[in-house]
Amino acid sequence: MTTTSSIVDVVPTDLWLGGRQVPASSGATLPVRDPATGEIIAYVADADPSDGLHALDLATAAQKEWASTAPRTRADILRNAFDLLRQRSEDFAQIMTLEMGKALQESRGEVAYGAEFLRWFSEEAVRLAGRYTGAPSGGGRILVTKAPVGPVLAVTPWNFPLAMGTRKIGPALAAGCTIIVKPAEETPLTMLLLGQVFADAGVPPGVLSIVPTSDAAALTGPLIDDPRLRKLTFTGSTAVGKLLVRNSADQLLRTSMELGGNAPFVVFDDADIDAAVDGAMAAKMRNGGQACTAANRFHVARSVVDEFTDKLTARIAALRIGHGTDPDTDVGPLVNEDQRTIVTDLVRDAVARGARIRTGGHAPDGPGYFYAPTVLDRVPRDARLLREEIFGPVAAVIGFDTEQEGIDAANDTEYGLAAYFYTRDLDRALRVADALDTGMVGVNRGIISDAAAPFGGVKHSGFGREGGSEGIEEYLETKYVAL
Repeated sequence: MTTTSSIVDVVPTDLWLGGRQVPASSGATLPVRDPATGEIIAYVADADPSDGLHALDLATAAQKEWASTAPRTRADILRNAFDLLRQRSEDFAQIMTLEMGKALQESRGEVAYGAEFLRWFSEEAVRLAGRYTGAPSGGGRILVTKAPVGPVLAVTPWNFPLAMGTRKIGPALAAGCTIIVKPAEETPLTMLLLGQVFADAGVPPGVLSIVPTSDAAALTGPLIDDPRLRKLTFTGSTAVGKLLVRNSADQLLRTSMELGGNAPFVVFDDADIDAAVDGAMAAKMRNGGQACTAANRFHVARSVVDEFTDKLTARIAALRIGHGTDPDTDVGPLVNEDQRTIVTDLVRDAVARGARIRTGGHAPDGPGYFYAPTVLDRVPRDARLLREEIFGPVAAVIGFDTEQEGIDAANDTEYGLAAYFYTRDLDRALRVADALDTGMVGVNRGIISDAAAPFGGVKHSGFGREGGSEGIEEYLETKYVAL
């Protein structure tokens, strides 16, 4: 384990190409800031389009041999990476806290969660099944096999800089695909350190490349236009995802898009209110609300709305904000000033339209990009934060009268990633789970992510699934052989 004060000194800061560190071809660098202070903690190589195309050259050259590597060998390499990642878990936790801001205990949780994708897909690598059947006509045999899609471009976000990487790299390598990762500009250090782990685990040179950049469009554009690239996987905003899907059309790339969310959290009149508040804290405050699965809208049955709001307000008001390395910190900063401005504007809009601030509702004085954990009630239905993704520590509470009204309010969004609800009625649980128009539903629980389960959404939250047995299918083509 490396101490917090020296962790940045041991993290790779150059591009990861050909299994080693390589400076950007232009020699340019980009700054990485600690969002709790605004101070620069490191400079990393700033890739340009030529660096991206070099990564694709390497991926293309390595693709055939990696695809023909025995599945057991690929599985063993992924398992090695899982073990090495766990051995260096504290290093990863510290660097994530420094460059992204989340509290250290949450960073440790992300390391454990992100590592599970490597273990899970190490097991899936040896279970790629096809089928062999007789043709119904009796005139032959049907043989169906699976093959890797080919070189992959993965674009990962800043809010979960480790887990969003392993969730894409794990299945790609397991399926036999080479992969290029473009990490978020705000959080490249975690991914560069992960590149060292994969190299130490035995990933051959060229199979994995990591190219941080300050100009994502300039780097990814030529890659998406290049016919050698065969898949694009993206986690990020819906607006950027739509643009990438449009750009991918000329080459008819396989795409998977994990995009924005505006998750409802519904509390019915028969719910265990204390349990619902516990779930609300997990669903809302994980990562300081900076998660696409974060509960944004709390739709609460009118008969229990006061009790729920009072208890939720007390819990959120007690949260302590501070630097993520401080063991007393519950909630760290937002990732940058732009994100804090977005949250501030959404709260001001709701208040101007009649919402009431129960706690928080302001950005505290001092350095860093902090926003006070906030509860709003009496939120009017025309408030922007009921339509837009908040991505911050703000809970908006709205009452409803009937079960159908609660369901309709939950579904009243262009997004469809996750939803949560609390009830003690089994019939209602099954009925509401079916009625919610989302890719994932949490019933009487506030955390739903699991490496063994398919993660993804519907509507403007994207398409494709990550994790579970479904996750590796995104990196496989189906081939039919008529015998």
